[in-house]
Amino acid sequence: MKKLSNIKKYVVLHFCILLYTFVTVLSKFAARFSFLSDKYILCVGGVFGILGLYALFWQQIIKQFKTSVAYSNKSVTTIWVVFLSNIFFGESITFHNIIGAVIIILGVIMVTYNE
Repeated sequence: MKKLSNIKKYVVLHFCILLYTFVTVLSKFAARFSFLSDKYILCVGGVFGILGLYALFWQQIIKQFKTSVAYSNKSVTTIWVVFLSNIFFGESITFHNIIGAVIIILGVIMVTYNE
């Protein structure tokens, strides 16, 4: 990747993180189906496909950041999982989830502030 502006770098980083989060969603969908059924295999195949794309994107985007910054931003995966679980599975977002998300965001801000 050529040099990107800071905002574009973070957008690409968080797109990559969001892509990775869908591994969790597809894994949970796979758990609903019988082992080795067509739908199960489709979900597991999707997991491997997403992981392959994620690996390619991650290796490119990580070159644009300090390792500590990239990996601290990866903790946002937890927030995306809570949000997507609410959308796809109707799971509730609790007060504790919100407090945890705020703590994660504050931690990411603290680590990335110096960049």
